[in-house]
Amino acid sequence: MRHVDFSPLYRSTVGFDRLATMLDSLAAPEQAQTYPPYNIELTGENAYRITMAVAGFDESEISIEAREHALTVKGEKADEKDADKTEYLYRGIAKRTFERRFQLADHVEVTGASLRNGLLHIDLVRELPEAMKPRRIEIRKDAGAKPQQIEAKTA
Repeated sequence: MRHVDFSPLYRSTVGFDRLATMLDSLAAPEQAQTYPPYNIELTGENAYRITMAVAGFDESEISIEAREHALTVKGEKADEKDADKTEYLYRGIAKRTFERRFQLADHVEVTGASLRNGLLHIDLVRELPEAMKPRRIEIRKDAGAKPQQIEAKTA
């Protein structure tokens, strides 16, 4: 049995609830989701794309929601009227409902989504505010730094 109790962390930290929740989720890998499979790609300097294999789902059966630091993709298959008339010899295409959650970093926004050939593409971009972007500070020569000669009056 590999179970670690992180409850003492909740009592002694303020503002790190998300970190403790992530540690809790890492402690239970047997509950990890495997459906639907997905890829995360880097498409530009600050651009990303999540590609999910959602064969058999239509645009109307998939919902995408971005809230705070989480992206949730849900798929619910509509009831088929002809389902009881079809007899499958082998059924390999999963039509089960799913819910996949992704943790987004700060300042990552969803810019769009598209569904082509059974692949759902979700485009993300990371836009840092101007105040957080690194800026170059120029070093200038100080014009008033010339050594000055002190003249003393002779008595």
